[in-house]
Amino acid sequence: MIVRFIFAVIFLCAGMFMLATATFGVNRFNKALNRIHAAALGDTLGIFFCTMGLVIWKGLSAVSGKMLVVVIFFWLASPVASHMLGNLDLEINENPGDLIIEHHEKQEEEAEK
Repeated sequence: MIVRFIFAVIFLCAGMFMLATATFGVNRFNKALNRIHAAALGDTLGIFFCTMGLVIWKGLSAVSGKMLVVVIFFWLASPVASHMLGNLDLEINENPGDLIIEHHEKQEEEAEK
């Protein structure tokens, strides 16, 4: 029982670390495509570790099976959503990957005047 609890805590901590790292990466990168990449990979791996920690903690049951179905759905949906956002960025922006932040553009225009 204690060994299962220790493994569950290790997986949950690893998942929380990955989610925190992904959040830092999303806020750290300047290019939109880099932000999408950090969010997609970090969320996918973080949710996998967290869910596996909960499955280990709960043991094999119907609830564990439902949690694994959620992970599979997330693994299918997250790359598709990231791909669609990346394609939208490529179609809309003249300089792919550059973020357009209106707040900074307004400040620069006011500074030029």
